[in-house]
Amino acid sequence: MQTIFVEIKCALGKTYAVAAALAEAEIASEIYSTAGHFDILAKFYVEKDIDIGHFVGEFVHPIGGIVDTRTIITFKAF
Repeated sequence: MQTIFVEIKCALGKTYAVAAALAEAEIASEIYSTAGHFDILAKFYVEKDIDIGHFVGEFVHPIGGIVDTRTIITFKAF
């Protein structure tokens, strides 16, 4: 498995709806609200052979209320 984090910027007033949609889709292992440039930080585990760009584009981007994302690819957990 590979671990990725996706920072999600939401349309104004849509953070809780986006977080609820992510939780309902059961694709993220953890979902946090954050302060700063992005509103949500979501942690995902994907299989090694899965294309990360395709995963984010197919499962995260279609959620209504998302304005922008930034994907962080991890290498090693300590």
